[in-house]
Amino acid sequence: MRRTAVLTATVAMALMGLVASATPATAQAPPGSTRHNASLSAPQSAPLAALAPPDISLPNIKAHLSQLQSIANSNGGTRRSTTAGYTASLSYVEQKLQAAGYTTRRVTCTPGCTSGSGPNLIADWPGGDENQVIMSGAHLDSVSAGPGINDNGSGSSMLLEVALTLAAQRPTMTKHVRFGWWSDEEQGLLGSRAYVNSLSSTDRSKIKQYLNFDMVGSPNGGYFINNITTTAAADLRAFYTNLGLQPEENTEGANRSDDASFRNAGIATSGVAAGASATKTSAQAAKWGGTAGGAYDSCYHRSCDTTANINDTVLDRSGDALAYAIWTQAVGTPTGRDFSINASPASGSVQAGQPVTTTINTTTTSGAAQTVNLTTASGLPSGTTANFNPASVTSGGSSTLTLSTSASTPNGTYTVTITGTGETATRTTTWTLTVSGVGGNRTFTNDTNFTINDLATINSSVTSTATGSAVSPVRVSVTISHTCAEDLQIRLRGPSGTYYTIDSSGGTSCTSYGTRTYSVPVTQQASGTWTLQVTDNYRLDTGFLDTWSITV
Repeated sequence: MRRTAVLTATVAMALMGLVASATPATAQAPPGSTRHNASLSAPQSAPLAALAPPDISLPNIKAHLSQLQSIANSNGGTRRSTTAGYTASLSYVEQKLQAAGYTTRRVTCTPGCTSGSGPNLIADWPGGDENQVIMSGAHLDSVSAGPGINDNGSGSSMLLEVALTLAAQRPTMTKHVRFGWWSDEEQGLLGSRAYVNSLSSTDRSKIKQYLNFDMVGSPNGGYFINNITTTAAADLRAFYTNLGLQPEENTEGANRSDDASFRNAGIATSGVAAGASATKTSAQAAKWGGTAGGAYDSCYHRSCDTTANINDTVLDRSGDALAYAIWTQAVGTPTGRDFSINASPASGSVQAGQPVTTTINTTTTSGAAQTVNLTTASGLPSGTTANFNPASVTSGGSSTLTLSTSASTPNGTYTVTITGTGETATRTTTWTLTVSGVGGNRTFTNDTNFTINDLATINSSVTSTATGSAVSPVRVSVTISHTCAEDLQIRLRGPSGTYYTIDSSGGTSCTSYGTRTYSVPVTQQASGTWTLQVTDNYRLDTGFLDTWSITV
């Protein structure tokens, strides 16, 4: 995984073969540098696949890791993208894929890559609808300081073994499966960005989902999923949730690996990581095992990132999670064209006179994608209007539904039916709307100054006396005197105890914070204690929280 430049993630019987190691991992790692890691509760998991995917062989993954270690040993201890160690790594992966029946392409890492960088490697498995591509990837290069066995031999080797297993099984494909091994990730995600930029708009639109795997064997690791609440993450989330692992959002790795190149091009993305240099919390150690207060990977970007720097249990599960996602999305017998729709979240609350939103997701369940027109069929309370943006999507896409209530909208709970009319079928889903009256003061302020020190966290609270449910999104205004806003991670804690990350740290430059306003989607009561938590994740710049307010 690329380092951020700043001043300074009971199974159904169909999956029994995948759960031999369902007990949380207990591998230990020494303490490392502290960085704040926020958790995000995952929603209800998706149903498990009817067609059981295979168990991905851990010994085979580790055999690939041993080969990458040997390659690094023979090339100055590194597999950096500009070295012979990278070229030999690519040749090893390429030869395995070609022998298994894949069509492979070496795609030049230009423009914008480091001078002398080796190419990306793309592998396509024959079959499936080529207008619906399910793609997975991992970066193959290491930093110059070491062999990069966890970062990212783990993701590359796991990806290779999943690809080889697919070839060995040769199932019927409903969608087209593609894999990618990226060059020059450690220099700034350059290889994947060059690949995405080389695609025509038509070819980009064919990629319906990209899953990324970067550092999936961290010795003191956890179970993190990129963009955990999105449709692209549903299968990975379902697999880990059904193992009882309670996966979390990959906040440490946000925008730091190759999924960012695809997401920035408008492609749905997710992926799995086990953590880098950030610190495992006590709560994470309690549910996942390992050492609280220690780094997920204390050998991150160091020469000790060798084959000894791997948690077998975490690595094994990542391979099975990817297999589950691919088999769910792309394996089966075509049964004609169809789609489904759902609302996320499935319910919401609003004060009369205010708007509320939800996302209407569509999924192509069989055959080719189709155009879906969205309408509200029934259930809107009086004085309420509905607007879809956009009103028409291609199945696999999403639309934002905004319900605007009026001051006269009656209090109560309503079941709103949303209809999707496609080219071959009509599908519906429901959304539960709760409306309550507005009364009393709704804005609360804390203007006590709090000093913000390096690598420290402060908490500032207000007590809301407002009645009913909070109007989502709540509005938060924050004034901070700090010369590097990029150092700061800001979270809001509601009366129910749920945390919402409203600003993340990280970046490549420093700007003054000043006053900023946020809209924060919430689903909880308005009354009680709301807390603003500010964490300074980097050294050199300090400051203080002047004042903040929340309108609920």
